[in-house]
Order: sequence, then structure tokens, then C-alpha cells
Amino acid sequence: MKLYNTLSRTKEELEPLNDKIVNMYVCGPTVYNYIHIGNARAFIVFDTVRRYLEYKGYKVNYVQNFTDIDDKIIKRAQEENVTTKEVAEKYIDEYFKDADNLGIKRATVHPKATEHIEDIIEFIKILIDKGYAYVVNGNVYFETAKFKDYGKLSHKNIEELQAGARIEINEEKKNPLDFVLWKAQKPGEPAWDSPWGKGRPGWHIECSVMSTKYLGKTLDIHAGGPDLVFPHHENEIAQSEAAYEQPFSKYWMHIGYLNINNEKMSKSKGNFFTVREITEKYNPEVLRLFMLMAHYRSPINFSLDLMEQANSAYERLLNAVANLKHLANVCKDGGLNEEEKKLMEKFEEYKKEFEEAMDDDFNTADAISVLFEMAKTSNANLSRNSSKKLVEYILDMFLKLSEVLGLSYRGVETELNDEEILALIEERQKARKEKNWKLADEIRDRLREKGIILEDTPEGVRWKRV
Repeated sequence: MKLYNTLSRTKEELEPLNDKIVNMYVCGPTVYNYIHIGNARAFIVFDTVRRYLEYKGYKVNYVQNFTDIDDKIIKRAQEENVTTKEVAEKYIDEYFKDADNLGIKRATVHPKATEHIEDIIEFIKILIDKGYAYVVNGNVYFETAKFKDYGKLSHKNIEELQAGARIEINEEKKNPLDFVLWKAQKPGEPAWDSPWGKGRPGWHIECSVMSTKYLGKTLDIHAGGPDLVFPHHENEIAQSEAAYEQPFSKYWMHIGYLNINNEKMSKSKGNFFTVREITEKYNPEVLRLFMLMAHYRSPINFSLDLMEQANSAYERLLNAVANLKHLANVCKDGGLNEEEKKLMEKFEEYKKEFEEAMDDDFNTADAISVLFEMAKTSNANLSRNSSKKLVEYILDMFLKLSEVLGLSYRGVETELNDEEILALIEERQKARKEKNWKLADEIRDRLREKGIILEDTPEGVRWKRV
């Protein structure tokens, strides 16, 4: 299994430090608002990476943090006249609602910055004692010039980083690239006691502290969005390797950028979408499928037109599952004939192709193409006369491979009886008479998902199972 390592800029063989255990850290959200679809891409992708590793037999210790103290959280709390804790807890709850909807599994641990203040203080003490950090007016800064490998993740030297970075002028810093580890309290801000006075942790320090606390001083995989390469992940490497004098993470994974209608997502441009907004219009699994239909390192463009295409694609998979479930109920037991044995071998080849795609840097785009081939082949070759054993074998494989991608096809039920079908057809006819086209379409789609095809004729509605 190979994955692209941002650190080396090459695909490398996955060789975890502890054989069949993978220790993986993913930077989580700053909880002051609903997550947006850019966040969602990262969380969906790395959830899929985790799922595939587990499918391949690895035990994955998966840690994803919540940044629950930050300038944006403080600002939101002041605007709403509530505490920062209330803001954070509200949006942590909302995150879980969205994540659950998208099929994102809970992390092994979801640590919060505010619950690790003592750990953060102890970590900063180590950096001060080793001469990598300095204190000015209650603020503590990391001195980047002291860390000789600074820039190795972004593949730039300090001079290049200084020229390209948008850094606020701060006369307290020895160097513009020095970054804050501990922020002295400002009036009205929440704060904790420390050896340097009341204050709160900087952003970068929390991830170093929480990742090493739960996963050890060297991680297998550290992952996040493309905007985190510099400065966040660069700074994590500097402070972690300065403190512990060993590599911080063996592999670094980053997704590609997500644009909206070919432009960068921005509230000021009015092209900013939260997950909640999109999943009110579409099945959450459609959004998940959309995010996985491109390779994770490729930039992707989001638009409602493209979501419609993803919705149609999802319906094809949904219908395939509905058909297979229906056939699993109606087909009879019996041995496999020669054609069916060949078909079973064909599906073993599909499984191999799926795994080869995922083994090659988690190529979900090619893996999804295999699912569509499986759907096409099963639709063309299976019927009520097929062997139950064959149908169940194909259905089981289809669902297991889909599960790797986080697709569970929620809502696909097994066979309806004739009375239930006729009742739904009658309900649809009534909706059509009342010109309630939305309800009529929903009933037709619901029947189709369960393997029932309707045909409107001059003599009335005909239906058949597929």
C-alpha cells in the first residue's frame, strides 16, 4: 500500500512503526460555526483512509481534536453574550450531527485544547529549557531560527517563507516567523494560570501536545487540509522535534483545494456553503460520494450542477443495491451453474481492482468506478432465476466495498409485498390528481429504490419488479 508523503513529495510504501497498528492524527475543526464543505472534504477523505486501513486489517488509533479556544470563538461568544465554553460545546454537538450524517466515524479520541492546559504548559517549559522558546510580556514565542529544519514540510527555507508569508508586525518577536506558544491575557478574554502569567495556548501548540499525548512522540500519519501545510503543520514539526528530538510524523497527508464554481470559497463572495445547507437539499451520502469521486490530492470544483450529477450517480448505486436485496429475497437456493461460477470469478476480479486502486494512494475515484462496473454487471446478469448463493455473494461484496467508502445506502429496504406496493401507487395517483408532483416523484423514487419500476399507460399504472 502506497501513500503520497508531503514531506518527501513522493509515494512511499506504508510501513507503520508498530506493524499492524497505525497511529493517525487529523486536525479537527475550530468550533465557532457549522463546518463548511471544505472542512467536510478533509474529514470524509481521512475517514475513508481509516476505513480502508481497517479493512486491510490494521488497528487504527485515530485522534481528531477540537480547537475550543481561539480568537474566533472569543469573538462569537462576545457577539452572543455567552461563554466561550457554551459556543464551543454548541458547535461540537453540531459537528457530530453533520459528521454522523456524512458517515464519518467517531475518532478513538476527540481531545479538546481546554482540557489539556497543564500538558501544554509542561510542553512549553521543555521548549524554554532547551532554548527554543522565549518569554516577552507574558507571551511565549518559539524561535524558528533555532530549529535548523524549519521549512522542510513546505519545502522552503526561512528566507522564502518570510518573503511569502503574510505576517503581522510584532515588535516582541525576534523574527517575523517566530510563532506564539502562549498568549498573555487581554481584557475580557478567558485565561488560565501559567508560570508566565494568565493567558491561553496558541493554536499550533495544542496539536503537538494532544497528538503526542495519545499517539506517542512519533506518529505514523498526520493529516489535514492544504492550508495547514504552512504555517500550522510546519510549526507543529518544529516545536515537536525540538522538544523530543525525534521525527514527529513518518507520513504527512494533505488534500487538494476545494473551489466553488471555479472560485475560492469565501463568505464575502457569497459562495460559502456549510455541510448543513447542502445536506438539507441532498442525501448526505451524495455529498460524501461527490467528495470521493476525485482523487483526494486533486483540487475539486463544487457546484450545484455537479452535485446533481453526483446525485444521479448515487441513485445508480442505490438502485443496484435495491435490486440485489430484492433478488436475495426472491431467488431460490441451489448450486451454481458454469456461467454463475464465471460471474463469481468476475466479481473477485472487481474486488482486486478496487483494492489495487485504494492501495495506490487511496485512489477513491478509480475505486468508485469499480463499484459502477459491479452495479452494471449485476444488473445485466442477475434475475429472479439466479442462484440465491450468487446474489448474496455479490450483494455482500458490494456492501463491504461500499462501506470502505463510507456508503451504507441508508433507506434501502428489502422487498415490499404487493399490498404495500398497490397502496403506494394509489397514494401517488392521488398526489398526481392534486398536482402534488413533488410527492408523486418521491413515491416513484422510493418504489424504484426498492426494485419496483412503474409504467404510466393509458390503461393505468403498471408495475414490475426488477
